[in-house]
Amino acid sequence: MNAHVSIPGALPGQRPREATAVNVTRAPVAPKKEPAVCPTDDEAQVPRKATKDKQSVNYVVKSGIAGGLAGCAAKTIVAPLDRVKILFQSRNPHFVKYTGSWYGVAQAMKDIYHQDGSLGLFRGHSATLLRIFPYAAIKFVAYEQIRAIVIPDHSKETSFRRLISGSMAGVTSVFFTYPLEVIRVRLAFETKKEGRSSLRSICKQIYHEGQIRSPTAATKPAAELLAAAVPASARGAAASAVATTAAPVIATSSGLINFYRGFSPTLLGMLPYAGMSFLTHDTVGDLLRHHTIASYTTLPRPDNHPPGKPAPLRYWAELTAGGVAGLVSQTASYPLEVIRRRMQVGGAVGDGHRLRIGETARLIMRERGARGFFVGLTIGYAKVVPMAAAAFYTYERLKMWFGI
Repeated sequence: MNAHVSIPGALPGQRPREATAVNVTRAPVAPKKEPAVCPTDDEAQVPRKATKDKQSVNYVVKSGIAGGLAGCAAKTIVAPLDRVKILFQSRNPHFVKYTGSWYGVAQAMKDIYHQDGSLGLFRGHSATLLRIFPYAAIKFVAYEQIRAIVIPDHSKETSFRRLISGSMAGVTSVFFTYPLEVIRVRLAFETKKEGRSSLRSICKQIYHEGQIRSPTAATKPAAELLAAAVPASARGAAASAVATTAAPVIATSSGLINFYRGFSPTLLGMLPYAGMSFLTHDTVGDLLRHHTIASYTTLPRPDNHPPGKPAPLRYWAELTAGGVAGLVSQTASYPLEVIRRRMQVGGAVGDGHRLRIGETARLIMRERGARGFFVGLTIGYAKVVPMAAAAFYTYERLKMWFGI
């Protein structure tokens, strides 16, 4: 039985059109776009092809250059504070009296300026730049690549996975660049007026630290010859020379391993530092991109903006996200950073004995108690907050400029 469909507006007496079937073709409905997850979360919103492009050589090279330049810019801004913080953390005998107050920080910078001029505030900065470019480049590239594996799609986007991605990226970068960090700290630690060590001499000193000479029976004939041939008045200096040349060297802890002094606490400290840094930055980015305030916090997408990538934040919003990330990550990792600094300068003070993590922690506790693990934290905030803000801002802006 055919169904008659009455058509509105038909003329009187006109036979209605017969319809045995009604085929309705609906226009395709575009899938609803979810809010952006974070500034570096390309894969959550971009098709699978774009995710693969993230692992291309072009993307890796450009993100590496952006990360390296971001690290250099951030470190240059805070280099004077970094120098003072190292002197405080490592308990340099000339600057212990200044610890514990902002007045002390200013006075320490004033003393460095009078002693060495403005360049003294940047002591060791050349080594810093040599280290920070590859460090930052590896860290940002590693985060992008590890994140693409740990969080392959939006359904797996969790805070824990973000934390793991950032932690693994930090560990990867520090493993390859840690010897340069040790050299930088040793250069910054020096305050001698009578002369400065060159980069080569510092490297030689670190390499040979821990060598102990042990007198044996072989040195006895040399000592007897000395007593017979050298006058008593000159015997002291000559005896020292004979002991130095005759005594065999026992290299218990010397060599390339010395360039990894404090590496264990660095790894432990990097887990919360890098992890919390990326997690906090991405989370604050989420909040600042919320649709209720996005019109005030985000910029229009540039022409070369990758499709599906979240809109860039305005300068103040990006700096805020980076600054908060620096504040949180510094607080979480600071005690281990103090232990690391003390271990790194272990060969420059005392008897050169290489302390372990537990020994260093007990030494700090014995000297100043629990507060000793937070010496220089206020300087740390003053340094890390602008440094992290500048690093994330520069990185995101260079990525936008490169079109990745």
